[in-house]
Amino acid sequence: MSTTTSPVRRSGTFEFGGMTVHRLGYGAMRLTGRGIWGEPKDRDEARAVLRRALELGVDFIDTADSYGPYISEDLIREALHPYPEELVIATKAGLTRTGPDEWHPVGRPEYLRQECEMSLRRLGVERIDLFQLHRIDPKVPAEEQFGLLRDLLDEGKVRAVGLSEVSVEEIEAARRVVPVVTVQNLYNLANRQSEEVLDFCEQQGIGFIPWFPIAAGDLARPGGPVDDVVKESGATPSQVALAWLLARSPVMLPIPGTSSVGHLEENCAAAEVQLTPEQVSALTGAS
Repeated sequence: MSTTTSPVRRSGTFEFGGMTVHRLGYGAMRLTGRGIWGEPKDRDEARAVLRRALELGVDFIDTADSYGPYISEDLIREALHPYPEELVIATKAGLTRTGPDEWHPVGRPEYLRQECEMSLRRLGVERIDLFQLHRIDPKVPAEEQFGLLRDLLDEGKVRAVGLSEVSVEEIEAARRVVPVVTVQNLYNLANRQSEEVLDFCEQQGIGFIPWFPIAAGDLARPGGPVDDVVKESGATPSQVALAWLLARSPVMLPIPGTSSVGHLEENCAAAEVQLTPEQVSALTGAS
């Protein structure tokens, strides 16, 4: 990994499944085409973003078989293989695609196993660091889906297991079958609908990966709480949103995604934004 300045390392670290990562990662969903479908506009730029992420100190990359579909995983291998020893790659299975912005849960055990095997092949690894159930399929008994995750863990095909878009009750049900080390739910300054799940994860030492982490909504309007911090700190609104997430909980693992090297550098610099307790309180109290 490059020895250039690594602002991401200021975000601190978190350990899950025997792996330690810096808390500000990178989400590879936006490397694909419009609607998370098809090829990126500039494949060379997509690969450059991934390489620059590592130069900036990112050692946790999140992707999914459904991003493209398959294209995000292919790009990660093209850009980064053979992988640095410290790099942790998380992927997901459980959503199928029928077109741009169209997502459908499929949790049949044989399908999830197939997608795990294909992700192993596309990423060029013998074991997936973190394998996440992208959605619980309501048409398939949940214990069958959790049981397949347990089988993959026992077989050594995956090193650790995570869930996505789940409730506290669903996490507890899954943990009766398989250890769960991370949860990935929608969460940001403007949308706190997963507050209960975040609190549970913090209590249990489970990593919480907020997807769509940069959104600030009306809180970023002129004169709003984000704008106030921007003026006080000199940071951008996106950096303030990410800095708040990092300050919100020690189990928080934001994975901002972008297809632009410039935006990637801006996002990674959020780890250097040190919010005051008063600023954190003001942002936390806003809704």
